[in-house]
Amino acid sequence: MQNVKKIEIVINSLELQKVLKILDHIGVSGYTIIEDVTGKGYRGRVIDDLEGHALTNSYVMTICNEEQEHQIVEAIRPLLKKYGGVCVVCDAKSVVH
Repeated sequence: MQNVKKIEIVINSLELQKVLKILDHIGVSGYTIIEDVTGKGYRGRVIDDLEGHALTNSYVMTICNEEQEHQIVEAIRPLLKKYGGVCVVCDAKSVVH
């Protein structure tokens, strides 16, 4: 097993492509995306009762090394401040990496 950083990002679906560009630019090996996630945060409930992605969120999970972690967090922070969302970072172990 290898020590890695696990990063989970929930952001407005309209901003998903910006997040993916950041991850690609930094060079993470891959990521998982779940679209149309719902929940409740400091801005209230997010519900998916309209067509389109304007009011929905997307979930992105990736693993990376410590250097990439810092780059991702600093690049994602302005998006979170402007559009809302959350970014969680934790230590993890990768079985196959």
